[in-house]
Amino acid sequence: MSAVRLLDVRSSIAAEADWKDTILKGDCVAALDRLPEKSIDLVFADPPYNLQLEGDLHRPDQSKVDAVDDDWDRFESFEAYDAFTRAWLLAARRVLKPSGTIWVIGSYHNIFRVGAIMQDLGFWILNDVVWRKTNPMPNFRGRRFQNAHETMIWASRDQKAKGYTFNYEAMKASNDDVQMRSDWLFPICTGGERLKDANGNKLHPTQKPEALLARIMAASSRPGDVILDPFFGSGTTGAVARRLGRHFVGIEREQAYIDAARERIASVRPLAEAELMTLTGKRAEPRVAFVSLLDAGLIKPGTLLHDARRRWTATVRADGTIAVGNEAGSIHKMGAAVQGLDACNGWTFWHYERSGGMTPIDELRRIVRVGMEKAGA
Repeated sequence: MSAVRLLDVRSSIAAEADWKDTILKGDCVAALDRLPEKSIDLVFADPPYNLQLEGDLHRPDQSKVDAVDDDWDRFESFEAYDAFTRAWLLAARRVLKPSGTIWVIGSYHNIFRVGAIMQDLGFWILNDVVWRKTNPMPNFRGRRFQNAHETMIWASRDQKAKGYTFNYEAMKASNDDVQMRSDWLFPICTGGERLKDANGNKLHPTQKPEALLARIMAASSRPGDVILDPFFGSGTTGAVARRLGRHFVGIEREQAYIDAARERIASVRPLAEAELMTLTGKRAEPRVAFVSLLDAGLIKPGTLLHDARRRWTATVRADGTIAVGNEAGSIHKMGAAVQGLDACNGWTFWHYERSGGMTPIDELRRIVRVGMEKAGA
């Protein structure tokens, strides 16, 4: 595997090749300011939670809990945390494509503050998704409910954003043909996936499970997209992106995390192209008007169309409508009219004669769609 490149944010970032599949070392806002505007398809952000821990936390047997007590999670006040949050969200919004989306994960300590700031900045919340943990840490003091979930906010760049990626059909098919819900059940990161330091301790206290990132990318990105993680940590986002055929950009300050992430990502084997194909439905296909068949020369004015049993006949007109007797209209309107129905899918109802047999005009639409997809590739 090729090495994962490291770039200091103080150095020049002149071309796309300089920042794709790269870890940028430095402050996240400074690094984001160096990236090209509207260049990112998807942001996954796992910012400091501002846990406000006071003193050590111990189990009933008095052993110390390996909790988050790092300096990067400490803020002087809620006001300081809000200012930090507003700064990185503004910087992330600048680099997000108009059709891009952002995921932010947090706990009850910070996610409500983050959500309010996101709305203030113009992000449009699409869902809040609950990650329900199968093996959460107990509440050792017994003074509160066990904290068994974290919340993720999924948002588009603004309210009017169009064309953002949501692989609805794939999510539904992977969920036994039932709509994917907004509560996801995953274990916390344990076992061989959990990175350890030289002393056998957790390398990063809030390492996220790869399955969680894989679900996010499968739902809201496509192969070839660029995924940004402004709080890269141990590189889970980069490892999953590499495996799923996406590009990544990570931003991280701590060298120990960077070293572990580079080694981790470089060892990942990307999946083959056939394994990365995303299931799509009719809604994801480009719209084709009946007149496009005439424009492409696939059907000509004067061509006779019939239903599959030849009960009705319509004549194609030069303006893209069809006529039955003295009445004319769209393929859908005339299909419904001859049957006495309120609606009809004209693409599957009307057929044309080819080699002595009847073929739905939907086959001609498919040919036009293939041409459109090749032109846009």
